[in-house]
Amino acid sequence: MKQLTSQQIRTMFLEFFESKNHMIEPGAPLVPINDDTLLWINSGVAALKRYFDGSVKPQNPRITNIQKSLRTNDIDNVGRTARHHTFFEMMGNFSIGDYFKKEAIAYAYEFLFSDQWLGLDVNKAYFSVHTLDDDAFNYWVNDHGVDPARILRTDDNYWMIGNGPSGPNSEIFYDRGEKYDPENIGERLFFEDLENDRYVEVWNVVFSQFDAVEGQPIETFKELPQKNIDTGMGFERLVSIVQETDTNFETDLFQPLLLAISNLTDIKYEENVMAYRVVADHIRSLVFTLADGALFSNEGRGYVLRRLLRRAVRFGKVLNIEGLFLSELVDVVVDTMKPAYPYLTDRQEMIKELILNEEKRFAKTLSGGEKLLLDTIEHLEDDKLPGAVAFKLYDTYGFPIELTQEIAQEHHIEVDLEGFKVSLEAQRELARSSRTKSESMGSQQEDIMNFKEPSEFLYDALETQAKVIGLFVDGKQVTSFEGKGHVIFDKTVFYAESGGQVADTGVLASDTVHGHVLDVKRANGGQNLHFVNIEGTLEVGQILTLKVDRERRILIRKNHSAVHLLQAALRDIVGDHVTQAGSYVDDQYFRFDFTHFDKLTDAQHKQIEDQLNAWIAASLPIITEEKPLDEAKAMGAMALFSENYGDVVRVVSMGDVSIELCGGTHATGTGEIGLFKLISEESVGSGVRRITGKTSKGALEAYQAYEHEVAVLRDTLHLTPQKTLKMRIDEMVDEMKDLEGKYAAMISEIIAVQAQNHIANALSNEAGLSFSWIELDDQDVDFVKDMVERVRNSVDIVVAVNKKESSLVFVAGSSENAIKAGFKAGDLAKLAAVTTGGNGGGRPNFAQAGGKDLSKLSDAKGEIYNKVGIIL
Repeated sequence: MKQLTSQQIRTMFLEFFESKNHMIEPGAPLVPINDDTLLWINSGVAALKRYFDGSVKPQNPRITNIQKSLRTNDIDNVGRTARHHTFFEMMGNFSIGDYFKKEAIAYAYEFLFSDQWLGLDVNKAYFSVHTLDDDAFNYWVNDHGVDPARILRTDDNYWMIGNGPSGPNSEIFYDRGEKYDPENIGERLFFEDLENDRYVEVWNVVFSQFDAVEGQPIETFKELPQKNIDTGMGFERLVSIVQETDTNFETDLFQPLLLAISNLTDIKYEENVMAYRVVADHIRSLVFTLADGALFSNEGRGYVLRRLLRRAVRFGKVLNIEGLFLSELVDVVVDTMKPAYPYLTDRQEMIKELILNEEKRFAKTLSGGEKLLLDTIEHLEDDKLPGAVAFKLYDTYGFPIELTQEIAQEHHIEVDLEGFKVSLEAQRELARSSRTKSESMGSQQEDIMNFKEPSEFLYDALETQAKVIGLFVDGKQVTSFEGKGHVIFDKTVFYAESGGQVADTGVLASDTVHGHVLDVKRANGGQNLHFVNIEGTLEVGQILTLKVDRERRILIRKNHSAVHLLQAALRDIVGDHVTQAGSYVDDQYFRFDFTHFDKLTDAQHKQIEDQLNAWIAASLPIITEEKPLDEAKAMGAMALFSENYGDVVRVVSMGDVSIELCGGTHATGTGEIGLFKLISEESVGSGVRRITGKTSKGALEAYQAYEHEVAVLRDTLHLTPQKTLKMRIDEMVDEMKDLEGKYAAMISEIIAVQAQNHIANALSNEAGLSFSWIELDDQDVDFVKDMVERVRNSVDIVVAVNKKESSLVFVAGSSENAIKAGFKAGDLAKLAAVTTGGNGGGRPNFAQAGGKDLSKLSDAKGEIYNKVGIIL
């Protein structure tokens, strides 16, 4: 085998596919760009979705990349196994409607086994294909001379994630030798899919060719108009095979890190491989995620980073590493990875500082928290840690619940997760009732609270000149500042967040300073308090020009006016009991919470949408007047938001449709709103529903998206202009029923044939009772029961086991003669289940039970054979 460094392998892979006319796609950042569906980029294809979904056409339909990826769903296995990582790299080649199965298989074979490239020994390779994929099987055998005896055909080789593109896949495995097969089991490890370190998956080639429909047999899936190739090869695993190391951690990707860690501790790698691996893996993840723009926080991506760091720090303590150490390892990661990712060097110091600060923050609480946890465990009266303790560790000491679970698990203690969740929700509820943003004034900022100079808000203007009358930094009043701070002007055109409507944003400038208004709140004295970021020095008494973002303000006021119309429509269509229970309005969309106990019907949705658009089309005038509160109430004006109103209030009327008290900004007429689209309606609490809607530009985009979706559906279903989607769906339902009938008939025939085989091969005990043991793989439970019923018609004792991925189901049946002889189905099913760590039972003539430990199946079989008196 060639002696190659990881960087040589990386370069070779890209050069190979470049020689096959592939475009090298630069790896995307780990933080997804314009993709809210992913927390992290977690695979090679994740960053290329815009090509696969057709939203962007690539310059070249042939693409190759090496993509940084992050997955934390298996974080607890990192360190415990040799193969799990949080950060890893995926090598891939992709075809967007260009080459397909034949070429993809050829490329994989050539790169792995050709002497010109990696030169792996093809005689150590094994392959898997889908049971029905004759094409892939024949390509391996006929085009590349693969021995059919080395190919596993299995139903598991099918890639599908819900509805949408799917297809069979073919995997390539590599035999690492008898060294990794201490029990000398051999090929069974591969063909029976037994857990092992000998036959390691190297490459997975997905043939994305069908449009999957959940719940339907794959044989019924229609072919995609554009077939794609999506391959993935774990870089760390490939490097381990090429460099012939026991695990990924012994490759040159990790060795510098492990050496650096060993220099910090007296504990050798062999004495605690798990701790070494956790630290090495997690510091790589931290370096790359921070370099790609993520930051530590208490939620979302930031919480993931915080959890990684704290887990790494704790395992550093397991290694007796003193002091702060993680930031010291950043240089090692950067030095190891910078040939492939030179940008790391530019962000190296920033990453170190972020990690060091977070380490310091955690170090203050870790020791005390761990002491509390261990003391509690030592004095527990049972084997469950109270949820209140787990919450205190989380809330006071910063322990992620997963870290508490991990430490508890090491001491064979369970954590009361339900109790933890109760305490957590109570805290969140408290936080919701008193939440303030970091740039808000804060209830304890006395200088702002005591500032009484008046300020005027100009509702109808978008630009004005105003004088600075108050400046504040971190809540303290100052006479000048640079950078970020709060400002009060003698007058302003910037609306302050209130009543669910977001604040305006925009710019401010003078001859000597300029900056941006980022947010506006209402100060205790009633003034609009502007949170700004200034270049130059802002001083009290300065005159500045204030200018609101006009386009954003117009979109906000359209959405806000639609909220008033929506409430009127709801009261007309749903009932007078409807009242406002909260709202949010910005330039993109609005949401409106209202009191109602039932889900609205589709007909009501349409009525609401039609009514609002009719009022919009009517171009009703929107008139805003200031009136005494009593006069406004006499007019029947509704209070849209829960506010404390003064003696004089703003009354907003829209024709004779709506009249409400409201301090927000509004369109000049309903016609300005343009268009309304109801986006969603859902429950947000007991007796409270929420409608989300869009107007104007946002509504148009929503309709265009709907039209595009319909067009795609019509194209996918190959509909003629005369045929509607409903007509085609009705046809498909009929086709489905027909296929289900044929499928049921086919299954019945299969069961009949297999049942006859089991009957013919039945054994007999000394009492003359016939017996049949049946093993099935991942079958539907009705299939198993039907099989047992049919065999039992001719055999006295039948025991079937259905092997699932991580469980067993036993179904037993006994004839009357067998029951009289003491062989009850319930007893037999329970015996097999208990032997495999489960339980169950049933009636004397028919029973079902479940097992958990698949490794004990042979023991269960022996117990059953002994029970019925047959020598195994």
